[in-house]
Amino acid sequence: MPSNTLTARGRFFEEFTAGQRYTTPGRTVTESDIVAFAGLTGDFNSIHTDAVYAKASSFGERVAHGMLGISFAVGLAVRAGILEGTVLAFREIKEWKFTQPIHIGDTIHVEIEVAETKAFPRLGGGMVTLVLNMLNQEAVS
Repeated sequence: MPSNTLTARGRFFEEFTAGQRYTTPGRTVTESDIVAFAGLTGDFNSIHTDAVYAKASSFGERVAHGMLGISFAVGLAVRAGILEGTVLAFREIKEWKFTQPIHIGDTIHVEIEVAETKAFPRLGGGMVTLVLNMLNQEAVS
């Protein structure tokens, strides 16, 4: 008989302390990822979808959307298991910097550091501030 009970496998607020570090599994970025993201968002910018245009650009090839990179970072953080079933909401994303393009074929992972925790006892939990750094297979962020 199927269960309607969801179980959390992520970490709860009390299990986080400032300075903790986690590394996510990796994933390889594919052309399909970029095409699907363009279709979902309507962002068909030529640098992402036009091979001829992109080849003549400073990147020399098509690159992933910046927002796709943020989506990958969140997905990889969830795959790491620390957020699965225990996060209520994301409150903000600040100071995200796009330092390098994400290329088709890059294998990326995310290094996560707990920067701060703030308890909200009345609510039975708290807020955890995480710093995420995405790296490719060459450890370039």
